[in-house]
Amino acid sequence: MTTTKKTRQSGEGRLDEAWELMHFALRAVIAQPDELLEARGMSRVHHRILFFVARQPDITVNQLLQVLNVSKQALNQPLRQLYAQKLVTFTPAPTDRRQRRLVLTETGRALEKQLTAPQYAMFDAALKASGARGEAAWRRVMRHMADKEIKRSGRG
Repeated sequence: MTTTKKTRQSGEGRLDEAWELMHFALRAVIAQPDELLEARGMSRVHHRILFFVARQPDITVNQLLQVLNVSKQALNQPLRQLYAQKLVTFTPAPTDRRQRRLVLTETGRALEKQLTAPQYAMFDAALKASGARGEAAWRRVMRHMADKEIKRSGRG
């Protein structure tokens, strides 16, 4: 930690420490999945696609664009790569055949689980170590910070 005890006590130092912890925690959470993705010629956006499609089968491409907050151009190439590698399939929506719904293939589900498992283990260990009150406090902080983005994505 680069912040000192004296700096941590000030308002700005407290916020610096919180942001620094968030930075290093994120790096820890994404390190192992990023290695696995790189070995497959993929990036974090591929994992984000797999993650959200796994949790919302039949999500439309437009809904996924909204959740990920990316442009069609930014989503197009990774989605085509996932399709080419038979990790995701497209099916037309029953009411509007122009809408494409996304579903992970069995191979896609297996890869998503492999990528997410170390993250789940890390979160599980940290939340258990924090206890029920610590977990509840952490969730309140995360919900407060994420509230606008959750609503913007259509998920809240």
